[in-house]
Amino acid sequence: MKLVVATGNPGKLKEMQAYLADLHWELTLKPQELEIEETGDTFAANACLKASQVALATGNWTIADDSGLQVDALGGAPGVYSARYGNSDTERINRLLQELADKSDRQAQFVCVVAIARPDGEIALQSEGVCRGEILYSPRGNGGFGYDPIFFVPEKQLTFAEMTPELKHSISHRGKAFETLLPQLATINS
Repeated sequence: MKLVVATGNPGKLKEMQAYLADLHWELTLKPQELEIEETGDTFAANACLKASQVALATGNWTIADDSGLQVDALGGAPGVYSARYGNSDTERINRLLQELADKSDRQAQFVCVVAIARPDGEIALQSEGVCRGEILYSPRGNGGFGYDPIFFVPEKQLTFAEMTPELKHSISHRGKAFETLLPQLATINS
């Protein structure tokens, strides 16, 4: 069965293929001309919106996710605006570190919500994953992307940017969301 990934990003497609490797879905990118504006005020709302709209437009099962960083001392910011907190990863990190400059509470979490919509646009499955950590005072590590160099996981004593892809995959917010979702998804495709 075909499963459209509600993104134009080939990297995201590859990442989802890794999570869904044991299932017999044929993953494909959404049509390039199809743009879905993320107008939701929660990760769940945005994931469901993207999955539903792309499913309706393509007539196929569709998977979408929305994720971001929530910092306790900033009231959950940047939240759904994580990707729009600056024009580059460096700008986003610098803005966040500046906003936390006088804060001792560095607790934070990455959140990911994955939604799967039926071809008629109805949401069939939804899953959320959370990874708790803290924000460092300066970046560490060269791997990953986004806020990974400043997101420190105390249990592992590493930032996401210092972890192997396999370790990050197993403990990350996205990994946890897929861990919950996979058994449910397997029942659809049996």
